[in-house]
Amino acid sequence: MSDRRLFELAEAAGLSIDWIDADNKEQRVSPEVLRGVLAELGLPADSDDAIADSLHRLDATIGGGTLPPLLTVDRNDRLDLSRFFAPGAPFSLQLEQGERLDGHLDDAAHLRAPDAIGYHQLSIGDSSLCLAVAPHACPTVTERAGPGAWGLTVQLYGLRRPGDGGLGDTEALEQLARNAAAHGAHALGISPVHAMFNAYPDQYSPYSPSSRLFYNALYCSPGSILGERPLRQAIERCGIGAELERLEQLDLVDWPAVSASHQCLLRTLYEDFRTGGNAQQADFDSFRAAGGEMLENHCRFEVLHDHFRSPGGLPQHWRGWPEDYRDPTSEAVRRFAEEHADDVSFYAFSQWLMARGLERAQQAARSAGMPIGLIADLAVGADGGGSQAWSRQSELLASLSVGAPPDIMNRDGQNWGISAFSPWGLKQHGFRAFIEMLRANLAHAGGMRIDHVLGLKRLWVMPAGADPKQGVYLDFPFDDMLRLLCLEAARHDAVILGEDLGTIPPGLRETLARRGILGMRVLLFEHHHGHFHAPGHWSSQALATTTTHDIPTIAGWWQGRDIDWRIRVGQNREDDRERHWNERQHERWGLNRALHADAGGHGEAPSLLDPADAVDASARFLGHSPAPLVLLPVEDALGLDEQPNMPGIIHTHPNWQRRYPGEAATLLDGPVSSRRLAGLAEARQRARRSSHP
Repeated sequence: MSDRRLFELAEAAGLSIDWIDADNKEQRVSPEVLRGVLAELGLPADSDDAIADSLHRLDATIGGGTLPPLLTVDRNDRLDLSRFFAPGAPFSLQLEQGERLDGHLDDAAHLRAPDAIGYHQLSIGDSSLCLAVAPHACPTVTERAGPGAWGLTVQLYGLRRPGDGGLGDTEALEQLARNAAAHGAHALGISPVHAMFNAYPDQYSPYSPSSRLFYNALYCSPGSILGERPLRQAIERCGIGAELERLEQLDLVDWPAVSASHQCLLRTLYEDFRTGGNAQQADFDSFRAAGGEMLENHCRFEVLHDHFRSPGGLPQHWRGWPEDYRDPTSEAVRRFAEEHADDVSFYAFSQWLMARGLERAQQAARSAGMPIGLIADLAVGADGGGSQAWSRQSELLASLSVGAPPDIMNRDGQNWGISAFSPWGLKQHGFRAFIEMLRANLAHAGGMRIDHVLGLKRLWVMPAGADPKQGVYLDFPFDDMLRLLCLEAARHDAVILGEDLGTIPPGLRETLARRGILGMRVLLFEHHHGHFHAPGHWSSQALATTTTHDIPTIAGWWQGRDIDWRIRVGQNREDDRERHWNERQHERWGLNRALHADAGGHGEAPSLLDPADAVDASARFLGHSPAPLVLLPVEDALGLDEQPNMPGIIHTHPNWQRRYPGEAATLLDGPVSSRRLAGLAEARQRARRSSHP
């Protein structure tokens, strides 16, 4: 069997045979890995005949001569249509705004795009398609908030308020937004609120959702939408008052117990809502109608997922359901939904409560003076066994898992256990799944952070459950996806942030910057062998932050808490503690020197800062950078020692469970955090003044 033909198929499918790793070394993917990934893409390559057949089917699927349902173009640019139409062909372009433009393609069969952005209908002869005309860039932070903007990031589940029942919710988010705005914050980034699995209360990582189109209803605050009296009555009927109080006192979220109590509460509230002639019924009906097919599919999935259990009583992957139920458009699914209409409606009710709660939180942030308000967090993928993969099977690669190759951050690589979009599935369906996902996540926010934004260009994929070293990069329609992102950002007047850490393709950051998408720079990574970059050398095309949810807080890093944890959970050996601590000492003194110089000191710092002072100085340090936006994690605003998540660890570290030590309404008002935020705000004012000499 010829490797040449195998490589031809791999390249046609968008797989990168050769690539450059994080150490700037050339790598080549083995034929065995290519065959494994191609097989999961439905392109068998285990013989020359199989390769020939796969090439033929691939060409028929994504061949250049097939007119797609949607094409993208930048406003006023020329679109090459020579693959599909003859030069001079007459066309009619019906603009979304109502105007109709008639004309002819030029001598090269190019079409000049209009200045008006939007989704327009293009007709040429007997053919028609959607023409998505995009602005050249997303709205920027400076346009929305002026120079020197800053904000906070928060883990939503960790917020507290009286009566929250053991989990942060949208009402606590409202309170924190007002609290942060009172300290001068321009934005508040929140952890993902994507829909999880109701039947899997033990699966609660916000970056492994069932769907990125809908919400985790456990975060809703029913009392803020329905009123306190119905809430109190429902709690009494469920008999969970004491349990909610117990959960509220815990330092760690007990997700299974929270899920059980909150689901009982929501079910009872729904029964009362359904039978009580509620005045908000019209709003719920309107929300459900607007949600359309995708909302109904998500709600049906929840009921089906709970219904079809294994012989041992456990929920199953949808591929394990009876065959008639694996297709969301089947007659069997339609009949099931009719027979379980009340259950389906309950899940729609839960989504309504969550959507209205987020809407209130964004309104509270803007009303309190935040020019941006909430910044949503978009996970890089969704669970292949979840609602989104079931609903959009032709547009997601449910049998492949996304991750990262071995790199500086993780020498073993990473398998995140989530699925990604199908590049050609997106094109075949007019990028429907991508557009609806963007709209869902921008609906109640002034901005969006895209986790692993590198995934718009390429993703490291591998068969589900495989070692990350058995992966390969899969290319995506980058230009099309960027244009659609710019278009949806403009329509929602939202800023876009991209987490661009890891193995970065050449030129990616420059392309994102031209599109108005801010990259991300993290203080603990901005050094070379312990020599930290001064603020003035930081990028003006990326947001600046002290840490992320996956790495230590500043106080924790300063004290080596992450070193202790890695030994405790078995990632490192006790015998290596001294070596790791010596390395940390070198880095601590390096950061100490940089902080000392930023504060106006000269020469070597006389002593090492204590943890609290190091956090203060780090916040001011970032504030002096030219970054258009500084985001300080609430963990660092409070000077906490522990990080929210340790990647690669599931049971031995309390990932996604830590709650904050104070109520959301006054969380930032303590003397230490108030001083720290005032220092950051003053530093940003200095940056604002320097941008207007």
